[in-house]
Amino acid sequence: MAQARGDQPRASSGASGEPGHDGLTLGAIAEQAGVSPATVRRWVRDGLIPQYDGQRWGSAAASQARIVARLRARGHSLEEIREALHQGRLAFGYIEDLLPSSSGKYDLQTAARETGLEPALIERIYTAIGFPLDSMQRISEADLQLLRYGAAVLAAGFPLVAFLQLMRVYGQSLAQIADAEVRLFHLYVHEPLMREGVPGLEMAEEMEALARELLPLSSPFMDHAHQRFLQHFVEQDVIGHMEVDLDDTDLGRLRVAVLFADLAGYSRLTEELGDEEALETVERFVEAVENTIPDDARVIKTLGDEVMVVGSDVGALTEWAVGFQRMLAPGGPPLPRIGIHFGETLYRDGDFYGREVNKAARVAARAGAGEVIVTQPVIEAAGGQLRFELIGEVRLKGFTEATELLIASSPEEEG
Repeated sequence: MAQARGDQPRASSGASGEPGHDGLTLGAIAEQAGVSPATVRRWVRDGLIPQYDGQRWGSAAASQARIVARLRARGHSLEEIREALHQGRLAFGYIEDLLPSSSGKYDLQTAARETGLEPALIERIYTAIGFPLDSMQRISEADLQLLRYGAAVLAAGFPLVAFLQLMRVYGQSLAQIADAEVRLFHLYVHEPLMREGVPGLEMAEEMEALARELLPLSSPFMDHAHQRFLQHFVEQDVIGHMEVDLDDTDLGRLRVAVLFADLAGYSRLTEELGDEEALETVERFVEAVENTIPDDARVIKTLGDEVMVVGSDVGALTEWAVGFQRMLAPGGPPLPRIGIHFGETLYRDGDFYGREVNKAARVAARAGAGEVIVTQPVIEAAGGQLRFELIGEVRLKGFTEATELLIASSPEEEG
């Protein structure tokens, strides 16, 4: 790369080394793509980087160069890339002009002096969010402002261990959002344009125009949703403080009810109905869970047809589970099997971990279609009007001691 950087083009070639509106030069673009400037110039001549206007480099051209480099590394020929460009398959590069430049003028040591954060702490913040560590050597002004916000949060007294967990949750959640935005845009905007045979340049212009309208709306939408959810969980936390014994749990641990539910016979369903219809069944199941669980409960994650729910009100969650089973129509889609356990969990990064979570999953695996199976701690904490029938003591996988399991049902149900 050192020799490649020395191969700078002449201004008369139209591939100027002078910085563009966002500070990019041919050398910088070549470095980002991992190729020589001469290679980038050849790609320009071959029409593989149409975003370059012959005068100034932009972020879209840089993005296109990186895409071409990755495609070349995966064995695609220049002719294949040129054809894909003509078909509009690479049209996303134009949208990058709407996004902040990823290039930066600060290194790690400068960022540390500007923010008052130790270099090692900046590295931990980058790691927690999920930013690549090599990007710390080209920190942008926007990145620097983000670090200043972090320094202000820590200076206000927010514990470092909690701050890093929050950064990890932000990073994971926003990465999932960004991934969904790109994939859905591709599936429902980009692919239909390709199927219609829209020329590559016209397609790129249409996509850029739509993205230009949509991108400014995403942040206000997420900010409003964030405020709404904050209000909800603050209220639930206040109520929860009235019911928790601070001497009963260690710092960073929460005593909660953990519920796992999955659709019995889902594998058979995929064979009978096909993947798409089976997936729609799962989506309806998950949506029904999300729309009916108690206010204090929350879906923590889904994995295939399995849903993990956590709540502080053990009785309400158990009564919901029994009612949910009765609500579902017999003879319709597969009935879920549900297991509930109550115990002390380790709370990290917005998720729940530990032995008691594993036990809840094992309890659910013992349930049959339409059943709600619980452990003895659930009964002791729940109260209420439910009926519990003893199954017996069962040795769950991964646990040495036997666990007493019971089937929960409503008083109206027959024994």
